[in-house]
Amino acid sequence: MWFYPRIIAHRGGGTLAPENTLAAMRCGLARGFHAVEFDVMLSGDGVPVLMHDPDFGRTVRGAGRVCDTTAAALAALDAGSWFGPQFAGEPVPDFEQVVAFCKANNIWMNIEIKPAPGFETQTGSVVAALTQRLFAAEIAAQVPSGNDASLPLFSSFSFDALQAAKAAAPGIARGFLVDTIPSDWMALLRELDAVALHTNHRHLTEQLARAVKAQDVGLLCYTVNTPQRAREIMAWGVDAFCTDRIDLIAPDFA
Repeated sequence: MWFYPRIIAHRGGGTLAPENTLAAMRCGLARGFHAVEFDVMLSGDGVPVLMHDPDFGRTVRGAGRVCDTTAAALAALDAGSWFGPQFAGEPVPDFEQVVAFCKANNIWMNIEIKPAPGFETQTGSVVAALTQRLFAAEIAAQVPSGNDASLPLFSSFSFDALQAAKAAAPGIARGFLVDTIPSDWMALLRELDAVALHTNHRHLTEQLARAVKAQDVGLLCYTVNTPQRAREIMAWGVDAFCTDRIDLIAPDFA
């Protein structure tokens, strides 16, 4: 079952702001979004920061790797100019800063654990442990079923990262990310004790969607950017989706 928001701003601000930055979170909020998805990986000194790519060159100019760079050095880099001059100087935020912003503005979070290659277990464990600490009060007040939308939802393409997150923060729910849905998807969800399957809408069919929903688990799609496709998959029973086009698809879209 799905207890979370249905329309989620991808990487904070979709196509309207530089991804995985506080500027993106502010942009999504200005558009009325109180649900965001963003990517978290570890800096070289083990601090969770918001970043999608393990290597510099796309959202952060220059050469280098996130896993070789301290959080302080990352914070000094420009993560906004690539998107537009009005975002020049926008820093790489750390995870704790973004959680503070989202909590202060009543924004629900889909936290994608995005480990650099070779750091799967460490990233899952560190991100989950910090999340557990930041949401200690909410976890303590959690409803008995554990289905509480006051808590974030972890997701990851890395099975090992989610296993580590489960061990470090069992009270925070998990969704398993896949590009295409494998035949053993239900066994994988059971092993992770996951509440949802997250998948690429491009590979989803009505038959697959209804098969997932028949097992009473959540089904989230990424990244749905047209109202027509959004309506189609929602008619199939899809519970939620991320979108880049927060200019076309409002948070109350139905």
